[in-house]
Amino acid sequence: MKYSIIVPVYNRPDEVDELLMSLTQQTVTDFEVIIVEDGSSVTCKEVCDKYTHSLDLHYYLKRNSGPGQSRNYGAERARGEYLIILDSDVVLPTGYVESLNRELEANPCDAFGGPDSAHSSFTDTQKAISYSMTSFLTTGGIRGGKKKLDKFYPRSFNMGIRRDVYQKLGGFSKMRFGEDIDFSIRIFKGGYKCRLFPSSWVWHKRRTDFRKFFRQVFNSGIARINLYKKYPDTLKLVHLLPSIFTVGVILLVLISAVGRALMHYDPTHFHQWYLVCAIPWLPIIAFCAIIFIDAAVRHKSVKIGLLSIVASFIQLMGYGSGLITAWWKRCILGKDEFQAFEHTFYK
Repeated sequence: MKYSIIVPVYNRPDEVDELLMSLTQQTVTDFEVIIVEDGSSVTCKEVCDKYTHSLDLHYYLKRNSGPGQSRNYGAERARGEYLIILDSDVVLPTGYVESLNRELEANPCDAFGGPDSAHSSFTDTQKAISYSMTSFLTTGGIRGGKKKLDKFYPRSFNMGIRRDVYQKLGGFSKMRFGEDIDFSIRIFKGGYKCRLFPSSWVWHKRRTDFRKFFRQVFNSGIARINLYKKYPDTLKLVHLLPSIFTVGVILLVLISAVGRALMHYDPTHFHQWYLVCAIPWLPIIAFCAIIFIDAAVRHKSVKIGLLSIVASFIQLMGYGSGLITAWWKRCILGKDEFQAFEHTFYK
């Protein structure tokens, strides 16, 4: 058997149903599916039972330990030459597995990953979130399938690795956020070949509302500092751009507020203070306009264009504020590894 597809699940039976349905429609079927229920209160057992005759499907229920350890649990029971790690909120195009074969035959490697996209059935909010996480304008370009100048670090929503390499590396660590980047770093440090498979893309739902999305990206910013503490050489300028954006937006708003206050207290210089109040908003408005036009044209929707502005600010400022918070606590105050929203990790 060539592939073992491993999917950790927590209270998402409807998503699992969509994923399994897409797996039944693959043009290449040399794979098994391992569903690891991570202590869910609403299980997907009945959903999985529907597919036992159409898929080589194995269902396991275990105590809650987080997605990384659930992937390790599935990997211990896998039989395939390659392990394919997917999130439960993805749906696969019919040629996904076939594309893996094509990529591996053309240029074999030890580990790999693919990009993601928004399906036409996604809600407008999900499409806006997908835009913010894949657009070059929001530093999410690699998730959109763009090739990088340096290394490609696969993410756990769409990741593949040879089973023997996975075992040698010991699988995922116990980090609750950033565990996939931690694993990718160890792949490179182990001397293994890893690359992007541009044609092996998935539809990825991500979070369903902006509140959940903020929690996700805020914790991702924290995870970047946690990773920096483990691997100091992995922190790059691109990782700091959301923090620079966050600080810049806050400073511009504060300058504008000062100008507005001075307009009130020093009316004799009203026009000068009016410029101090108004000019800081120009770069913010310009950024919003660029995001709106790009997203609206891409999705042919004014509403998605507007929602993408909100999603982009949440993505950049959520990640940036998480990174700044973690930097202050870990690098300045010397505290141990942590993450916010720990008790609502999956929600």
